[in-house]
Amino acid sequence: MSHPDSTPRAIFSVTAHAFADQVARIPADAWAGPGLGEWDLRALVGHASRSPVTVLTYLPRRIATAAVTSVAQYYDAAVTMMAADPAAVTERGRQAGAALGQDPVGAVRDVVAQCLTALDATTGDPIIETIVGGMHLEQYLVTRIFELVVHGLDIAAATGQPYEPPAPALAESLRLAVDVAVLRGQGVDLLLALTGRRALPEGFSVV
Repeated sequence: MSHPDSTPRAIFSVTAHAFADQVARIPADAWAGPGLGEWDLRALVGHASRSPVTVLTYLPRRIATAAVTSVAQYYDAAVTMMAADPAAVTERGRQAGAALGQDPVGAVRDVVAQCLTALDATTGDPIIETIVGGMHLEQYLVTRIFELVVHGLDIAAATGQPYEPPAPALAESLRLAVDVAVLRGQGVDLLLALTGRRALPEGFSVV
């Protein structure tokens, strides 16, 4: 039996709070500066904030059957879908950044609080409807942990401020990255790199 603090809900909660705290430390003059790729920092934070937003959005969407059987399957399908229209992903990030309004720090804290309140009111592990089909809530939360961890590191790189993801969230994110690599036939490359046998191929990524 897993420890209560090691469940996806508990890890997501800790990670979401860490994200809100990180956003609160962003210098006021950094928001219009570089973020990631075509995004400025506001758009990057807006994109990251979609993690709690999508949880809030999907929670009421209950369906009877899970089409997604693993977290890696969801992530592989979602990344493939986004790769088909990268301009749309970029634009959603910009819109999410704009939606943070005049008080982005307060907006992030509010959506994190609303999301965690809604999760606390949710019993069991319902099947929710996501962009790639039905999947269990606990599995979906792992994908949101991954997003918050990876984009938390992106925000740290953009601002030059230190950020150490919560250890359980980092471990969960690494497990997902490995699972996706194996699913895509990239597991051998990753294992050889992790054990110091050879460098990863140029351009290697699981996202």
